[in-house]
Amino acid sequence: MRGDGRKPDELRSLMIDPSPNRYAEGSALIKMGYTHVLATVSMEEKVPPFLKDQGRGWVTAEYGMLPRSTHERSPREAARGKQTGRTQEIQRLIGRSLRSMVNFEGMGVRTATVDCDVIQADGGTRCAAIGGAFVALALAFANLRKTGLIEKMPLRDYLAAVSVGMLEGEPCLDLCYTEDSTADVDMNVVMTGRGDLVEIQGTAEHRSFSRKDTDRLLDLAWKGISEIVDLQKRLVSLE
Repeated sequence: MRGDGRKPDELRSLMIDPSPNRYAEGSALIKMGYTHVLATVSMEEKVPPFLKDQGRGWVTAEYGMLPRSTHERSPREAARGKQTGRTQEIQRLIGRSLRSMVNFEGMGVRTATVDCDVIQADGGTRCAAIGGAFVALALAFANLRKTGLIEKMPLRDYLAAVSVGMLEGEPCLDLCYTEDSTADVDMNVVMTGRGDLVEIQGTAEHRSFSRKDTDRLLDLAWKGISEIVDLQKRLVSLE
């Protein structure tokens, strides 16, 4: 048993509230334990200059943490005048992951901007953001289809992410902050609904890890991601 009573292969409590924002074209509030992330999607009828006259759309993402999403207040990055390297790295990960699932020609000549705001953080914020952002994006595309702006859903598959790690030699799923900060190995895994890998971020924090450890962690990640995808499927259809 872990500090919060979970088994090694058990997710934290999981909830996704679809469409909590009345103004965004698509939105979702995801809660994984005490990590809560609000994802909203804004559609604009234009694309970046590098896509001019190509007849295709674009998906981009931004990520941020509210000042009191952690134990102590963190100044807003806007007040500092620039984003931290961590913020830039995470929002690029979210954007890359979402784009891997999108048929850009099918979404039309428009840009979907996905904003992921961490309301409360207890580890795994980037993973929660990806799972919630996918639902928000699917809802935004469903609204475009409902109004006749696109013919079919331009998404190839479902998408989710989860953290895994080695704690005292034991592979564990969905690390909270205290586990993440003490893990021997910390890994973030992004996968499709079919189980294909999109991205792996794995780091040896206190000791190196073997190929066998990697396989065990990836198998564990798929168990958690498949549970997240099952919930996504109950909320949004790609048909």
